[in-house]
Amino acid sequence: MCWSATADLLAGAAITSVGAACVIRTRRARDLPLAALPLLLGAHQLVEARIWHTGGGTGAAAVAWAVIALPVLAVWVPVGVWCAASRRAGRRLAAVVAVGALTAAFLAHGLATRPVRAEIRGHTMAYVIGLPRAELLVAGYLIATVGALLLSGDRWLTRLGVLAGAGALVCWLLWRLEFVSTWCASAAVCSVVLYGWVRGRPAPKRALPADIYRS
Repeated sequence: MCWSATADLLAGAAITSVGAACVIRTRRARDLPLAALPLLLGAHQLVEARIWHTGGGTGAAAVAWAVIALPVLAVWVPVGVWCAASRRAGRRLAAVVAVGALTAAFLAHGLATRPVRAEIRGHTMAYVIGLPRAELLVAGYLIATVGALLLSGDRWLTRLGVLAGAGALVCWLLWRLEFVSTWCASAAVCSVVLYGWVRGRPAPKRALPADIYRS
């Protein structure tokens, strides 16, 4: 979320560009889901720019925003981390992926059975859904997203998890005060950290002819 249509548009374009750079520089197929995350975050900001222009409401853009923000990210982040993780980290991440899948299922059901309404409140955009047991869903969501990054065993992703957790708290506090929406800034910082992660990933080892012969 950003504080205006222009801010969302600019942030969305910048984050999408970082996402394209991440994908281009990715050297391992299993890193692609996580490397492509900024593309999803950038698209998310562009969708919200459309919501600002239409004055909020219950249109398709509001539903698309909620689908990306809630069930899609609840699955995408832990699965992406699990794909990129080592075998040892992958075993402990399996439970987090399961939490993400279960949380996403409940979120998707809630979105399918309840209307999504976007409301402009000063320099913030509020989304009214009315999900049941919201506290449990928020807990599951944070375990799946921030928890996956913290348990990744990778220093870049652990750093990203700390930033994402702190950024979510700050954004939530500012949003609750209806002061200003700052999620786009947090998403931009996280995208840059992901680019650093992609650049630092080692290239896959190529099998030598002797190794192929022995296998």
